[in-house]
Amino acid sequence: MSEVELSSFRGANAGRAMTSDTVRQATSLALTMYRLSSWLKSPRPYLMLIGFAGFLGFWYLAVEVWKLPRFAEMPGLTTVVTEWLSQDPTYGLSIFMEEYYLHIWVSTRRIAIAFFLATAIGVPLGLFLGWSKRFMQFVFPVFELLRPVPPLAWVPLAIVMFQGSETPVIFLTFLASFYATALNTMLGVESIDVSYVRAASCLGAKRWQVFRHIIVPGALPYIFTGLQISVGVAWFSLVAGEMVSGQYGLGYVINTSYTMVRYPTIIIGMVTLGIVGYVTSAAIRLLGDYMMQWRTRELALGGDR
Repeated sequence: MSEVELSSFRGANAGRAMTSDTVRQATSLALTMYRLSSWLKSPRPYLMLIGFAGFLGFWYLAVEVWKLPRFAEMPGLTTVVTEWLSQDPTYGLSIFMEEYYLHIWVSTRRIAIAFFLATAIGVPLGLFLGWSKRFMQFVFPVFELLRPVPPLAWVPLAIVMFQGSETPVIFLTFLASFYATALNTMLGVESIDVSYVRAASCLGAKRWQVFRHIIVPGALPYIFTGLQISVGVAWFSLVAGEMVSGQYGLGYVINTSYTMVRYPTIIIGMVTLGIVGYVTSAAIRLLGDYMMQWRTRELALGGDR
């Protein structure tokens, strides 16, 4: 083959590759737009708005209109919103203050570190707990002994074991996330039908091939369910840890605001925590849907009955 023919052949292959990538991107964009359109046409977003409106309306009426006894000391909806959106907030915390975003960044960074460690350790541990009976008999009793211990009970030991104020908070956040991740991963492995493993073995698959191509993909739905649970539990533990130790973070804001009787700032910290927590959980859910497109197709075809 001459150089001219070889160049033409390479150019044609490159053109096909570019065309294939373009088609794939266009298909993905069209699918995304279709899903968005279907979601907007469904009652879900409007029911969600009605739910939020009902909650905010009850808050406003109970505190500012009816002035119910149990809500007498709570800050009203208008007070919180005015403080949150004020350029010169009374208590020094609003969306226009740099400190507000510093607290969000510090909490998010701690969650990211703890969640990454919990995933990196908890997922492999859970896979091996479900895959190897001998490993499970050796490790699981210790795992179950430590799992019921609440993160706050670890606070004194965390302060003794780790120096500074940052590492103990991350450790407490890691613990809660780790147990949820490992346990759900183990349950995912145990849920796999043993006939798949036997069929692969009959076809000559080695043990590590069965683990890679059957165990890991089969456990993915449970793994991502565990990750969604673990990131929520991690936020619980993070707030508790920041209340005990820490100079920044949303938990620190809530605890300090209570001590200094800044009740509107407590609500601002709680709402911000809910928003950031929802975003992190939704991101994990979207990642799981992307990595498990085969399961989406299976459910669409009625494979999970």
